[in-house]
Amino acid sequence: MSDLSVVEPVETTPGYAEALALLRKRPLVVLTGAGLSTDSGIPDYRGPNSPARMPMTFQEFVSGPVARQRYWARSHLGWGRMKRAEPNAGHLALARTAPELLITQNVDGLHEQAGTPRLVALHGRIAEVVCLGCRVTSPRTALQQRLADLNPGFAERHAAALTRPDGDVELDDTAGFVVPGCEACGGVLKPDVVFFGENVPPARVERCYGAVDALAERAGALLVAGSSLTVMSGLRFVKRAARAGTPVVIVNRGATRGDDLATYRLEAGCSEFLEALAA
Repeated sequence: MSDLSVVEPVETTPGYAEALALLRKRPLVVLTGAGLSTDSGIPDYRGPNSPARMPMTFQEFVSGPVARQRYWARSHLGWGRMKRAEPNAGHLALARTAPELLITQNVDGLHEQAGTPRLVALHGRIAEVVCLGCRVTSPRTALQQRLADLNPGFAERHAAALTRPDGDVELDDTAGFVVPGCEACGGVLKPDVVFFGENVPPARVERCYGAVDALAERAGALLVAGSSLTVMSGLRFVKRAARAGTPVVIVNRGATRGDDLATYRLEAGCSEFLEALAA
């Protein structure tokens, strides 16, 4: 195992060249987290400068209209900013690298915008909305317009609210915010993402397991970029790869739960490393 310390520039970090050489000659599965999107202006939950704050759980969301009012008021503001984010150099480099499979824990859709060819959005996409009653899905842009029409001036009054991860903002004044129901059945609308307290759909997990298992058969490698691996939804793939003897490279600012499983652990920026990998 390699424990790599912070050295700038990243090209001189011990093990940096070795990690690149290992990855370049093998089939790859890549797992990305929120740290990859910070260069696009989207804050993460657990980066070195991130505030201590947890997102709303599924259980809280379905607990009643007050919780949903709070969620959608904040999300209405945050989505207006998040939808303007564009893929950064790291997203574009991964699209050029075209791994066997890219597994992303991010819901921002930036990998899709960058043109990554084979992708599993493990936690869904915040650009889509699902009804918990009839299960009809619809575009978030349509709901955003309905929210704006029902709450005139709300976005302008709270324009200074601090942006938080995953299309959220820091805002306590949500009383009076009007949340519409499903246009098809009047049911509760929820972003089509996996909240804390929900399970990732089994079909997505099995597809990812299949790609990770194939690495062992093909002498491939698993690259983790920008994830602290705090939640098991991503960590399980690192554990699976390590058990099979597949090399694991982790690139992240800050410690991760998978550090002791890594062949190379780089304390480095994702975009720089991924650009070097794609060069």
